[in-house]
Amino acid sequence: MNLQVTPCTDRDEWDATVLSLGGHPLQLWGWGALKSRYAWSAERLVVEDGGVIGAAQVLYRRLPWPLKSLAYLPRGPIAAVSDRAAVLSALAGHVKSTHGSVTLSIEPDWADPHSPLEKGVADEEIARLEQLPPTGWLAQVAAAGFRRSANTGLIPRTLIVDLSPDEDDILKAFNSSTRQNVRKSFRAPDVRFGLVTDEGDLTQVLAINKETGRRAGFAVHDDGYHRAIRDLMGERSQLLAAWEGDDVVAFVWLVVSDATAFELYGGVSPRGMKLRLNYGLKFHAMKHVKAQGVSRYDFNGLLNDGISDFKRQFSKHEDLLIGTWDKPLSPLYPAFATALPKVRHALKRGLPVALAAVLSRSRRA
Repeated sequence: MNLQVTPCTDRDEWDATVLSLGGHPLQLWGWGALKSRYAWSAERLVVEDGGVIGAAQVLYRRLPWPLKSLAYLPRGPIAAVSDRAAVLSALAGHVKSTHGSVTLSIEPDWADPHSPLEKGVADEEIARLEQLPPTGWLAQVAAAGFRRSANTGLIPRTLIVDLSPDEDDILKAFNSSTRQNVRKSFRAPDVRFGLVTDEGDLTQVLAINKETGRRAGFAVHDDGYHRAIRDLMGERSQLLAAWEGDDVVAFVWLVVSDATAFELYGGVSPRGMKLRLNYGLKFHAMKHVKAQGVSRYDFNGLLNDGISDFKRQFSKHEDLLIGTWDKPLSPLYPAFATALPKVRHALKRGLPVALAAVLSRSRRA
């Protein structure tokens, strides 16, 4: 194959390409525009072989000299199974020749060959599966110079609900108690579900998000970041909520392509938990995107925590994506790969500074 990699600088053209190829919402222009406000830059690349066979929105993060940059593909590239290895090789060649990045790190929206999984499979079993020699198209990816990486950003273990069945069949796949809570929430007095369009309601959502983060022990972005999602993703950002009267008591924030709805955030107030409205809201969100023709609802990661236990109630299976794979593009890649886990806990804006300090210590050692 004689592949040509061409940058795309037109938003409408790019988004049309991503959508026509069945791409993930994190590959849409607005997501790159969002990240470009926060220490990243974005390049949109089309891979052609007579016609378009792949596309990738690559995010670049400047790193201390002499590493130059990290090239990162969140839920990309987009390519048919038969073209994946070739598209990745072409992209890696472009990134190396034009940016000199230390690595091209990918976290594609590609199912692991062992997916789907039984619900509740042990972490040790996941680790065993990930250590098996790659086969089929994944072996071709490995042959193209990509290797598994433990420096994961987007969690590969997740739950993806198929929205193609009718609504009753989707509901039947939930746990029996979950179905009861969904039906109960729809019957609750003075309760409604819908899109958040009012600034005051958004302020309530952000307050619930902060409280949910404090309760669950995870960090949240500042309010400006969340408003930028709304502004830069446009109609592809869909924030849904449950109200009791005038009070927002639960929310789920999605980004949506033609194929996939991807949960960015979700939260519930103590009152919403008491009424079980977070159950009804999840099902409402699925119905909402299904009505738009979306076929996949991705819960965005499963861990061993209470939030993940809640997510698991909406399916009898789990899904496993292939995870993080790196293509080393520089002799300095081993030092980079060793240093990065040591600064993962640092704030993202401080990553280059922290990485420089770690690399400096490693060179002195």
